[in-house]
Amino acid sequence: MKIVIANDHAAPELKFEIKEYIESLGHEVINIGTDSSESCNYPEYGEKAARMVASGEADLGVLICGTGVGISLAANKVKGIRCGVCSEPTTARLIRQHNNANMIAFGARIVGGELAKDIVKAFLEAEFQGGRHQIRIDMISAIENKN
Repeated sequence: MKIVIANDHAAPELKFEIKEYIESLGHEVINIGTDSSESCNYPEYGEKAARMVASGEADLGVLICGTGVGISLAANKVKGIRCGVCSEPTTARLIRQHNNANMIAFGARIVGGELAKDIVKAFLEAEFQGGRHQIRIDMISAIENKN
C-alpha cells in the first residue's frame, strides 16, 4: 500500500520513526510533512495528505501533530476523508473495521514511539467489515454531501 504521512513542527522525530516502521512492514511511504521543528501550520499538511488519500494517490494516511486533533480536523474537511484520533491500538483497529477510516492521527505529545507503532500497525492491518457498518458510512457520506 501507499501510505502518506504528514506532520507539523511537534512531530518530525516521531514522523521519521513511524515512516521507517511503515516501510519495514513493506509499504511505500510518501512523506509530505515538515522535517523541521520550526513552527508551521498543521492545516496545510492535514489538507494536503487528505487530498492525496481522497484522490487515490495514497491508499491511507497517517497524521501527527501535538495531540493529533488539529491535523485530523483539517483532514476531515476534505470530502471522502474519515480520520480518527487514536491514542491506543484498539481504537485504531476499530476505526478501520467499523468506520472505514482512511486516515489516522495521533499526538507526538501524547504517545511515544513504541505505542505509535502499535497504533499504526493495528490501523494498517485492520479491514473494513462492511455489513451494518456500511449503512452508517453511507449516512456519514449523506451528511457530507449536504454541505
